[in-house]
Amino acid sequence: MRATKTARSAALPAPCTPAQLRPALLAGASGLVGRALRAQWPGPQPLHLLVRRPMPEAAPAQRMHVVDFAALPPLPHAEWGLCCLGTTLKAAGSPAAFREVDFDAVLAFARACRGAGVKRLAVVSALGADSASANFYNRVKGEMEAAVAEVGFASTVIARPSLLTGDRGALGQPARLGEALGIALTRPIAGLIPKAWRPIEAARVARALLCALAEGQPGVRVLSSGEMQTFGAAQAANGSPAKA
Repeated sequence: MRATKTARSAALPAPCTPAQLRPALLAGASGLVGRALRAQWPGPQPLHLLVRRPMPEAAPAQRMHVVDFAALPPLPHAEWGLCCLGTTLKAAGSPAAFREVDFDAVLAFARACRGAGVKRLAVVSALGADSASANFYNRVKGEMEAAVAEVGFASTVIARPSLLTGDRGALGQPARLGEALGIALTRPIAGLIPKAWRPIEAARVARALLCALAEGQPGVRVLSSGEMQTFGAAQAANGSPAKA
């Protein structure tokens, strides 16, 4: 199955409110989008954070679980799954190690979510994801999308953001050279760059994911970076889905 054959959204996700949030599992809570999701989760529904190592204390509605993604235990019951796992070839150290995170761990989480009763799953992929791509990074992302789509959720949301903006230093993460260079080069001409290619704030991606899950469109829904730019900005202006 080619990842590029998945259905695109016919329209932007409908606006959502905190009351629509459901018990959820979050993998990748320490990254830019994961942190934004945590900030936008007001409770009272629980958000279970699956992490490789302990993090600073979570908010009252957020419960931390230290896990090994290569051998996940049975997960807490939930209705939604949110996957923000991802690394870079440089950080991983080799193509095989990169695939272990961006394909193996993501698919393992998706399958564990099914076992925990999850009906709706949202996954952060990347702009250019294509299982037939000659580019290794894009090909792995595309293969991951196709594999996740086959797990069998009632609703699967795949987000394909462009370069993510945010403070990685505040997360204790090293700067990503390619990401930082791309953002620096495009910032002066951001208004001239099509939304589909423009760097995007992690908070906008997080808002789009939550509201797409709340809407629960059946099947596989792909959110482009341009769609998330438009939707995320509108939601931020309305203060939705959370106060962040």
